[in-house]
Amino acid sequence: MKISIRRSRRAAVAVALGSVLALTTTACGDDGSGAGGDKGEEGSGKGEIVFWDNNGGVRTDIWKEVIADFQKANPDIKVEYVGIPATDYQSKVDTAIQGGGLPDVGGVGAAMLAGFAAQEALDPLDDRFAKSSLNGKLNDDMVTSLKAAGGGDDALYSIPTSANNGVLYYRTDLFKAAGLDAPTTWDTFYEAAEKLTDVKKNEFGYTIRGGAGSIAQALDAMYGQSGITSFWDASGEKTTVNDPKNVAALEKYAALYKKVTPAADLNNDFTKMVAQWDSGTIGMLNHNLGSYQDHVKALGADKFRGIPQPTGPGGKRVQVSNPVDGLGLFKSSKNKEAAWKFIEFAASHESNSKWNESAGAIPSNTDAAKDAWISKAEPTKLAAEALNDGSTTIVQLPYYLPDWNSISKADNEPNFQKVLNGDMSAKEFLDTLAGQLNEAQTEWDSRNG
Repeated sequence: MKISIRRSRRAAVAVALGSVLALTTTACGDDGSGAGGDKGEEGSGKGEIVFWDNNGGVRTDIWKEVIADFQKANPDIKVEYVGIPATDYQSKVDTAIQGGGLPDVGGVGAAMLAGFAAQEALDPLDDRFAKSSLNGKLNDDMVTSLKAAGGGDDALYSIPTSANNGVLYYRTDLFKAAGLDAPTTWDTFYEAAEKLTDVKKNEFGYTIRGGAGSIAQALDAMYGQSGITSFWDASGEKTTVNDPKNVAALEKYAALYKKVTPAADLNNDFTKMVAQWDSGTIGMLNHNLGSYQDHVKALGADKFRGIPQPTGPGGKRVQVSNPVDGLGLFKSSKNKEAAWKFIEFAASHESNSKWNESAGAIPSNTDAAKDAWISKAEPTKLAAEALNDGSTTIVQLPYYLPDWNSISKADNEPNFQKVLNGDMSAKEFLDTLAGQLNEAQTEWDSRNG
């Protein structure tokens, strides 16, 4: 019974994320006491609230636009913006949960939601959502995804704002000059990475993510090549990350480092990786829809394309899920009414469309998803088509595990760097990762029956 329940949760999230992307084709700070001890207050609906952006620096400008619009429409409310880099966000929130100082509102995506909810730091939003102007206006599958990621109680702890998807960006000008076909398969991907590299000229075929956020990208490359379509084995108790096919795939992928990639990749997070690709002569980059606008600004739309991840043998594409992002209301807030007004405004048609157009992501607001700018964003359209044509299978990552974010980031990113440097084997790395995931799954089972 436990396995079937868990499988239902995973299946619901996987279907939801697929449907979320598919919609684009049819649409063409008051102190907290930690661990839930401070229940907060509704407040007057006026005054000041504090908002923590979970991708500060990258999305600061567009959030400041949204905040300015909100304050114009709500002159009795002032929003204090705090931009926190994505790499630091979870640890900062965790520290504030235990020691105080949580904001009123913060970015809460699926990958970190279960951990915050397990500490009882977030207010359930089901009742507010049901009574709000957003009810019936947000993509049902994004809502379902965030409910499923909450850790087991099926409550809504975050209002979805956007969805993302993995993209392989490639320089069309460099490919044309080298007489290369588009890297639509893993074979052509590796061939292009080799042919576009001339280390003496500082020209490289690919840039690999070795810094913060490297694990999800490595998993995407692993499952994409191995063709394994489930994160858990048939028993539902053991992860497939250290399956021999995944080990072989990671060995091949990690061997790209310094052979066809810059040495600086070892420490590059996504901002450094994207900036390096935009300003240099590197053939290919794996990222997501979120960097599309950066590439347009840096290169112009005629020098690159963003396509779905490469296919494996038989034309089948396998890729790992990208989490839905959203906004959460922290339980310790002393002005929840005003904080909710901000969340409601940010997810409304105009604001949600403006934010997602800037970020290049998929809007959660169904009216925003019909806006004209989406039809002009080729990577978004292609991602949706790939999911609709039956060529793509999504491997759903276990966002519902409270330990997922720490396991997939702080606990294993240094080890992945050791793999790239040749100081740890791919098998040892994946066996370690698998052991931690299996233990976390067992603990989750015991708590959720």
